Amino acid sequence: MTDSVVPYLCCEGAGEAIAYYVTVFGAEEVERWTAPDGRIGHAEVRIAGHSVYLADEHPEMGVLSPLTLGGRSVSMVVTVPDPDAVMASALEHGATLDRPVTDQPMGLRGGWFFDPFGHHWGVNSPAKEQTRDELRSHVDNYDIT
Repeated sequence: MTDSVVPYLCCEGAGEAIAYYVTVFGAEEVERWTAPDGRIGHAEVRIAGHSVYLADEHPEMGVLSPLTLGGRSVSMVVTVPDPDAVMASALEHGATLDRPVTDQPMGLRGGWFFDPFGHHWGVNSPAKEQTRDELRSHVDNYDIT
């Protein structure tokens, strides 16, 4: 076993979320455990070769989705070959635009959206190769206001 960090998403409608991630990110469903009451207790998908776990809401255990909580505390970022195409697919399948795909000052092309399940996703790809000094210059001079 290797060390890793795996995001574990709670979704209102985990089955629909799995289908969404397959469509938008080309995710591969690895496993799904469904409880007798029909809720998904655990599932795993691979997005860009990395595991993401997810489950349906289980309020009796304090497991609630961002939609139920009314906000987010985590964002996921996925490096993809074509962020414009992924963003278009995400929006076509029910996402809400947060920030459009643009060329970023730090050498990336990317944007942000909320999926229909309340999760915040960034999609990006390197726009051009840059040295560490070039990247540092962008970061040091980046105005976030």
